[in-house]
Amino acid sequence: MGFVNDVVPISVTGRGPELDELLVLVARGDETAFERLYDKLIASVFGLIRRVVRDRAQAEEVAQEVMVEVWRTAARFDPARGGAMSWVMTVAHRRAVDRVRSAQASSDRENRVAQMGADVAYDHVAETVTTRLEGERVRRCLDGLTELQRQAVTMAYYGGYSYPEVAGLLKVPLGTVKTRMRDGLVRLRDCMGVER
Repeated sequence: MGFVNDVVPISVTGRGPELDELLVLVARGDETAFERLYDKLIASVFGLIRRVVRDRAQAEEVAQEVMVEVWRTAARFDPARGGAMSWVMTVAHRRAVDRVRSAQASSDRENRVAQMGADVAYDHVAETVTTRLEGERVRRCLDGLTELQRQAVTMAYYGGYSYPEVAGLLKVPLGTVKTRMRDGLVRLRDCMGVER
């Protein structure tokens, strides 16, 4: 393959009657003419694409696609409208720009998908309201307990005390604290509407 260097040996502005003749022959299906055209143009095509795409491997791939397109669409070339070199380089430039746009669109899609998978923004106002409402509900349910139940539950769950510590602080037997805690938690569960 002719990707030895990135030098553009043929001037894009030159019409090159030989290139025009070769492209006309390619349009008629002449494989030998295509081989000669390929050899004369591949370095220039690759150089242009490399400047647009920047990635060497992708530039090589796009250059091959361009030359295949030249083979397939050579019949569209009209020497009266311009030279073969300009026609081929236009095809090359268009393909290179398409590749860059495709890569950018793919990157944009990946970013959108990644953003959709990201957590939804945290709503501080809604969280604050929910926390307040739940707090009020818990206080209302705690108010429905007996004094000993409320004290035992509050000390154990909000104060972090163990059952024996609660019994010592309230000066009641441990069995009484356990019974009051169990009864109080059952009433809280029912008041809060928690499923078993």
